[in-house]
Amino acid sequence: MLSLILTTCAFGASAGRFDSSDFTKPHFFPILPWSPYHGWKAPFVERRQNGLESIADCHFNMAGFVWAKDLRRCEKLGLGAIVLPAGDDKTLSPAYRREWKKLPGEEIERRVQQLIRAAGRSPALKGYYIMDEPGIVDFPALGRAVAAVKKYAPGKLAYINLYPDYATLGAPDMSQLGTSNYTEYLERFVAEVKPQVISYDNYMVQFSDDLKNKVKAASYYRNLLEVRRVAQEHQLPFLNIVCANQIRSHTPIPSPANLQFQAYTTLAAGYRGVTWYNYYGPGYKYTPIDPAGLKTLTWVYLRDVNSQVAALAPVMSRLSSTGVFFSAPAPVEGLPLLPGRLVEAISCATPVMVGEFRHVNGQPYVMVVNLSLEQSAKFVLTLAHPRGPIRVVSAVDGSLSAFDQKNGLWLTAGQGVLLAL
Repeated sequence: MLSLILTTCAFGASAGRFDSSDFTKPHFFPILPWSPYHGWKAPFVERRQNGLESIADCHFNMAGFVWAKDLRRCEKLGLGAIVLPAGDDKTLSPAYRREWKKLPGEEIERRVQQLIRAAGRSPALKGYYIMDEPGIVDFPALGRAVAAVKKYAPGKLAYINLYPDYATLGAPDMSQLGTSNYTEYLERFVAEVKPQVISYDNYMVQFSDDLKNKVKAASYYRNLLEVRRVAQEHQLPFLNIVCANQIRSHTPIPSPANLQFQAYTTLAAGYRGVTWYNYYGPGYKYTPIDPAGLKTLTWVYLRDVNSQVAALAPVMSRLSSTGVFFSAPAPVEGLPLLPGRLVEAISCATPVMVGEFRHVNGQPYVMVVNLSLEQSAKFVLTLAHPRGPIRVVSAVDGSLSAFDQKNGLWLTAGQGVLLAL
């Protein structure tokens, strides 16, 4: 059983969708926009045309990174939040996000105490932003920062996000990670920082030209499975940051298919929430909210995908991932192939991913994901052992309906389905 797992939220219209539980309670399942509400640097945005209300309407249950003064509005909207120092806080300048390793231990503890005091005690407060994409040189200082959050704000998250596995490897003076391989980077993070969660980002779905470049696509799958393996080994929850913008000018833009694919593969691998980079930009095109502050089609697509995740979250948050498998031939080399413990085989015209799960009540579940970004496909499921009726968990409202074992089920490009066995 996980020593620390994230908690669920009840989903409804705006107010009341997010309970007052913290990150140390079981079953919290964050849907988070990876964006600072006011921006990273001056001139800071005080109020946005499509602000926190639009985040709630987009079926997020977290507001992203906000200032303490925003927490009251987050409460009213049913949003949790991770707090950044306010832009006008001279004692906690925004530069602090990269300065931890320069500080003596007592200054790290003092700075964390300042951040905690400034954030206050709102029930919307779920944690504190500490750092993004550290190398191993940052780990000793981050370990002190995490320990201070645990000491002075028990139950709140010291938020740190890691590099993906395609960050530069090699000599310490050249590497972003500071290690010769990604597994060492993860293991040292766990050992030296003693985090409450493992979070990382990977945007290779877009960098691979919507999975057409198999070498780059392999990074997405490899990273997904390796973070899962290390996190489970150390009994930690794990979070994935995926892409909701045009990450580079030569890459594909967000689509219903690639957004669904990123969300459902994350869920099928047993991750405890979905984080989207990013919401407001700046510096990226096809973001959910454009530079003029208006909603885009990306916002519409993302709202639909988030609504599916939200509908499944009350069940997904109570499942433990017991296996991840792929149909043959796998979309890239080196992935674990069926059969699994629950699923013997799947017949489908496109490659599929299969996540196997156990509910807290012992019931087995399976998630099947269509890995094609180009075509819909029907799958037929063969179980390893005969079972009673299979039920489909609705991604609209969480209700159960019969699964036709003989004729199978169609999935659109990138879509997944959760089945109760």
